[in-house]
Amino acid sequence: MTNLAESRFTEYDDVDDKDENANPNRDRTVSFGESSTTALTRSDLFSQSLPNDLSLKTLSASTQQYTSTSKQTSNNDFVVIQKPENELEARRLENNYLFGYKKWKSHITERPLEKRSTIVQELYSDQEKISLSISTLSVGNVLYTCMFGWWLATLYIVIGVLMYLTIIGRHHGKCCFKLADYFLWPFGQFVKKSCPSSVPYPGEKTSLFSAGLHDPMNHSSSGYWKRPSTYLWLLMGLPVLLMAHAVIFLISWFLVIFIPVAKVNLKAIRKILLLPPETLEIDPHSMGTEERPRDIVLFTQQAVNIYYYKYTVDGMNVILVNLLVFVLLALGLGYIDTGNVVVSSETKFVLSLLAIIPLAYYIGQAITSLSAQSNFAVGAVLNATFGSIVEITLYVAALLKGYDEKTLCYDVLVKSALAGTLLATMLFIPGICMVIGGLKYRTQNFNPKSIAISSSLLFTSVAGVFAPTIFSRIFGILECQRCVYNVSANQSRDFSNNSFDLRCTMCQYSVFGLNNDVEFYNDHVQPLVYACAILLPLAYLTGLVFSLKTHSKDVHGKFIQASKQFAKEEGHSIAHWSRLKSLLILLFSTTLMSLSANLVTDHIQPVLAKSGASVYFIGVTLFALVPDIPEIVNGIQFALQNNINLSIEVGTTIAVQVCMLQVPVLVLVDVIHPLEFYLVFSDLLLWSVIFSVLVMNYVLQDGKSNYLQGTALCVIYIILIMMYFFSPDIGDTQC
Repeated sequence: MTNLAESRFTEYDDVDDKDENANPNRDRTVSFGESSTTALTRSDLFSQSLPNDLSLKTLSASTQQYTSTSKQTSNNDFVVIQKPENELEARRLENNYLFGYKKWKSHITERPLEKRSTIVQELYSDQEKISLSISTLSVGNVLYTCMFGWWLATLYIVIGVLMYLTIIGRHHGKCCFKLADYFLWPFGQFVKKSCPSSVPYPGEKTSLFSAGLHDPMNHSSSGYWKRPSTYLWLLMGLPVLLMAHAVIFLISWFLVIFIPVAKVNLKAIRKILLLPPETLEIDPHSMGTEERPRDIVLFTQQAVNIYYYKYTVDGMNVILVNLLVFVLLALGLGYIDTGNVVVSSETKFVLSLLAIIPLAYYIGQAITSLSAQSNFAVGAVLNATFGSIVEITLYVAALLKGYDEKTLCYDVLVKSALAGTLLATMLFIPGICMVIGGLKYRTQNFNPKSIAISSSLLFTSVAGVFAPTIFSRIFGILECQRCVYNVSANQSRDFSNNSFDLRCTMCQYSVFGLNNDVEFYNDHVQPLVYACAILLPLAYLTGLVFSLKTHSKDVHGKFIQASKQFAKEEGHSIAHWSRLKSLLILLFSTTLMSLSANLVTDHIQPVLAKSGASVYFIGVTLFALVPDIPEIVNGIQFALQNNINLSIEVGTTIAVQVCMLQVPVLVLVDVIHPLEFYLVFSDLLLWSVIFSVLVMNYVLQDGKSNYLQGTALCVIYIILIMMYFFSPDIGDTQC
């Protein structure tokens, strides 16, 4: 939750790249404060709040005067945010600064290509632009020939020879020889067609599979389908080459940076293989001018383009779309190969964990899209219910597994995951964001008032979750795995007080008495757990009412007004996903998430048994970090935009939701369906979380961050993780 009443907001575009043709007037600043009600727009910037590459050398007289006033009150808080491009994006940005909402970086609306950089426009173009400055002799092109070109060319030569031997297929054979030479090194060569074909210019939402493709079967005028050689080609040449191009397409598509190769092979499948052979012509001598020859079917200058990590499919990054393959593999192998005949149980565990990553992204994108297209109340309910659905689904599945197998291993696993999430959100996420942001911007500033509010809520959350644990430490009993009678010490001891000297190992506090007596837990600890489980959601609800209702104007009212003003200047917006589509994706992804979580818990036992790592380590790493990967990526992206304020709040928001929502839900599930989930953490988890809270608040108290502070947080996190790695499994916690 961010206090925006007396804050300065620097707004700038999400620059796609350092394109020299980028619009220099993209930057905007709006300032709010008690001393002034003037809104500065366009190029009136505060250089101290902006990245170096966005600062202007000159300022107007009024801006200089206002800046000097601001410097006198240099303790005023500010955050740096990206300029809203339309109304929906403004709502998304507003929600990023609200308590209880996911902090989401990805755009939820279509972005017109004409307003983006030339490099990004090139990604969505059906045909590459001819550039004499690009050399066709590059490492990526050589890599293409080594990986694909040589064997694809060999395959064309073999099929060409076979077609020549049939006599009637000699025209196809001659064409195969030409294409063999082309696909061995296609860079800078043109494959042209004798008859013209129109190629429409696609947009960002245009499918790669349909962009600029004419009907290759329409050759009735040339009598192509009346020739015997055509059907001979369909039997002997087409199937093999179709499979070869399909394999190259899939491999290069999943490698992402090789998508230019994927486009070439897709066009070969859709255009080249079914064209009459006499209509194809390969011209390697047209690179002397940047003027494009007519009737181009295939052309490329590069096999690798590193900027394809920006490529999106239906508003979702191509890398995440590719990761959906793991969802299909995990569910298919997990529920069909129940006997582990095809793959091992460990492989299914890894596939199921990887399947959670794209599903978590789709759930987050759907929640953000629905929240931006709805009112604040609906958005708050969505974020409260589905915002933690990934973790809750995984934890409940693990507890059910432990209940069925009558072991405490999964209970410890879930508690370790809860504590591990808190450690990651308080140490790792802020730390890695400070390191990456600090390397780019040297020193980054954030809103200390905002962080102070989040920290106070975090203290409340941690106190509520760990209160039963501290209570049990005071009134519980010490339970040890092994004790021995110390003979040497007891020989000289006075036994008048009936005391003995024992040496014990593997000791921990327990809420159960001797012989597993549950009276103490039922009469004292359990009521405290229920009380905390009721108070924590009420505290969360209080934060929502405070930020969205009673103090909404103080928290974000002026920001909403300014962002809407900016949005109106940019025009209307079209969401990638409508409300209905977002809702369907949310429900479908949640269902797949439940199935994947069930597979994770079903196949984790062999991993725990063979890995040699403790249950604590698996819980604080895999179970804690994998569901939070989208938030980690969002935090890093915010830091790269010089918005370290949101990067830090990404972590604190997750931590607050873990304590105020996830833990009470688990307690409620245990009441409805007894799972033997006891909200009492081990000393190893208790003191590491308390120590992390203190360290985080100490590091964030000055309102500035750099890579040194981030490194310190990351090192502390790694030390704690190493401690969990070497910790032994005690008693019933062994799986």
